[in-house]
Formats: sequence, structure tokens, C-alpha cells
Amino acid sequence: MSYSGSGNSGGGASNAGGASNAGGASNAGGAWRNEGGVQPHAFDPYLQPELFRGVLTRRIFAFLIDLVVLSVPVILGYLFIAVFGLITLGLGWALFWLAWPASIVWAIVYFGASLGGPHSATMGMRAMDLELRTWYGAPGYFVLGATHAVLFWVSVSFLTPLVLLVGLFNGRRRLLHDIILGTVIINSSVRTQVAPVARSY
Repeated sequence: MSYSGSGNSGGGASNAGGASNAGGASNAGGAWRNEGGVQPHAFDPYLQPELFRGVLTRRIFAFLIDLVVLSVPVILGYLFIAVFGLITLGLGWALFWLAWPASIVWAIVYFGASLGGPHSATMGMRAMDLELRTWYGAPGYFVLGATHAVLFWVSVSFLTPLVLLVGLFNGRRRLLHDIILGTVIINSSVRTQVAPVARSY
């Protein structure tokens, strides 16, 4: 998947072809069809470096805050099951086998709802003045937020945390899962001052 594309040459021809091809078809998914440089990135690290300044460091602190937010309900849940098991003479401890799957579901819902919410940011990201945007500038949505979290954990689990070093080698400070999904994390307050209006398709 390429979002910044290098196929600008012949763009006019492909635009014309795209128009005749699409006809009255809906524009849903247009962001994916318009690869090859037809739709440029909304955020330029060279023209707008302040959007990405300190983003990687802030993401670390945001991640730690989110871990705390995620952990509190899980810990309370385990404590409840432990006490419930004592009251029911051990029967309630059978609920422990549900705790791990419930924790995973809770994490996915948390990231999906927060990254897909009006702020496009988790509680940790909001505390660090960060937000998630698509490569073309639109806010996040539930499925994107949930997938973003899952891909992060998969990449770190299989490729070790060293995969996070990817962020040091690109101007937008994107991590591997950001590149795969076509997302970018930016400084939220700066975007309202310098970034173009988000385009949605």
C-alpha cells in the first residue's frame, strides 16, 4: 500500500480515466483508489515540522498513561472475582478464565472508541496533546482505531520492541503499524493552527 506515491507523471491521464471509469459510482474508498500521488499527504514534515516535533517521546508517555487506564478496570475485575470466589466457596473463581479474553476485548474497545471518537485520541494521547489522523487528513474511526492497537501489539510481539526504531527514520515519525494502516500521529494543538482542513472521502 502506497500513500505518498511516486506516480505523479501521467496524473492527468489517470484522472480522466478515473472519472470516466467511476461515472456515477460512489466515492467510498476513493482514498484507496487514488494512490500514486493523486492525493498527497495532508501533513508535510518539511513544510510543517512542528506537527511532528517531539511526537515519538510523547507517544511513549501517552502509551504509559493508556496502560494505567486499561489496567485499572482489569485489576478491579480480578479483585472482584477473587472476593466473589471467597463468598461462593470457590465457585466464583471459575470466572477467572473469562478475565483474560475480557481484558483483550476491553483494550480493543477502548482504542477503537477513543481513536474513533471526536478527539481521534486515547486518554493518554489527549494528555500529551496528540491525535491520530489518516494520511489524507481525516479523523480516525472505530475499526481503524481498533486495528491500529492490534497491529501495534502484533508488531511489537513478533518483531520485538526494536521495531519502534522505525519512527526515527522517517520525517513523519510513523511506526510500522502507522505505515501499514496509512495513519499518522501529530501534535493536536499545532494542527489547528497550521494544518490544512482534513479531507474526507
